Amino acid sequence: MAPPASAQPLMTAQDLLALPQPPADRTIAWGPAPQQVAELRLPKGRGPHPVVIVVHGGCWQAPWGFDHVRGLAAALTAEGWATWSLEYRRLGDPGGGWPGTILDVARGADRLRETARDHPLDLDRVVALGHSAGGQLALWLAARPRLPGGSPLRTGTPLRLRGVVSLAGITDLRAGAASGVCGDAIPQLLGGPPQDHAGRLSQSSPIERLPLGVPVRLVCGARDAIVPIGQARAYEAAAKRAGDRVAVEVVEGAGHFELVAPGSSAYPAVRDAVRSFVPR
Repeated sequence: MAPPASAQPLMTAQDLLALPQPPADRTIAWGPAPQQVAELRLPKGRGPHPVVIVVHGGCWQAPWGFDHVRGLAAALTAEGWATWSLEYRRLGDPGGGWPGTILDVARGADRLRETARDHPLDLDRVVALGHSAGGQLALWLAARPRLPGGSPLRTGTPLRLRGVVSLAGITDLRAGAASGVCGDAIPQLLGGPPQDHAGRLSQSSPIERLPLGVPVRLVCGARDAIVPIGQARAYEAAAKRAGDRVAVEVVEGAGHFELVAPGSSAYPAVRDAVRSFVPR
């Protein structure tokens, strides 16, 4: 008899990095920095195809790039969605941190408009999906149309989203910093302790940008020891009070990295969350 899910070993970061990394159809530069690129994958068929913007995690830090989500992006594309996997400047990269890291995700997402001129993409059916720190960035993509006029994070006309899928996402930067999520990466991202940068915090922490006006699905691993499930639960409660549509799904037996590993017990929940917003 197989051991219960709670007794099975959890996937590690090294396990995730050891998975196959299928190549993209195209790698497209959307800015001058070497990190300002995106990987485009197209499903079979003529399209136009719905699109999943994939935002990787890694505590916003330079050692973690989009290589570790290539398998997830390829799996979603095999399911019938085009994927646009964003790289961006991170802590340790020139220009990373505030506001460069966050602006990069905005500009990389908006580059889809130009990309759709040459590829069969349906920009009326776009979902943002982010893992861990990428969950914060994906939720922020939905929040940015309501940024205050003087915010340095404002850009042109933000790409419209059908929904956001947060995978073990960091939804509350203030609470995350207080509990040591990602060590000291949150203060590094903000340029100092959250209490010293209230304006930056209010402009970038998803829970402080509610309501988003976009439906959200938060998928978490029951055994996640990196981003507490309390982040998703607190966000769910606050979002519902603000009038947003939001749901949390907890995958029993899963930890942090299973959420971006195709073939894991968590993958069906991830696939179904995307499907709930943009059926193929």
